[in-house]
Amino acid sequence: MSAKKRVAVFVSGGGTNLQKLLDAQAEGVIRSGEIALVISSKPGVYALERAEKAGLPAFAIDRKALGLAEFERRSLALIEEYSIDFMVTAGFLTIFSGDFTKRFPNRILNVHPALIPSFCGKGFYGLRVHRAALDYGVKITGATVHFVNEICDGGEIILQKAVEVRPGDTPEALQRRVMEEAEWLLLPQALELVCAGSPRK
Repeated sequence: MSAKKRVAVFVSGGGTNLQKLLDAQAEGVIRSGEIALVISSKPGVYALERAEKAGLPAFAIDRKALGLAEFERRSLALIEEYSIDFMVTAGFLTIFSGDFTKRFPNRILNVHPALIPSFCGKGFYGLRVHRAALDYGVKITGATVHFVNEICDGGEIILQKAVEVRPGDTPEALQRRVMEEAEWLLLPQALELVCAGSPRK
């Protein structure tokens, strides 16, 4: 049996997507990979506590204080130190530089809370995505897991799942439904796909 692929998860906040990945790993949804490292762009966030509770090495690299170049330099050192095969950005509020992403073609996964190419690109994150979807009046939204490249939300799509927009939805209500019905399901599935040998090479 081949060794499991080693995965680093990049976070910036509470770490709900990280928790779903950890749960999926425990439940056997993720069989071909294992989370081996957590890197946060902010100190003191709850995602770091989740990682520590799971017995994972977790590091905070303050991107705001250090700047993007230094953040990426330190992240690269950790990726090499922990022999990381794939990376997942989960609630991660930093856009990697093109120089960084070009080092890892089809090795960085991101979950975006809309059906790309709708409501994506620079400035579309968090509640802004769901507010834009409601303002536009779409009846269907969803989530997309895609590879990260030098174009924001521009990498190849791995999986997508649609979610109904309901009358009276607020951005907060829609955000929760998209997470529960799409993001938390798709991200573990996509990670297993790529760790098992992605069909999208």
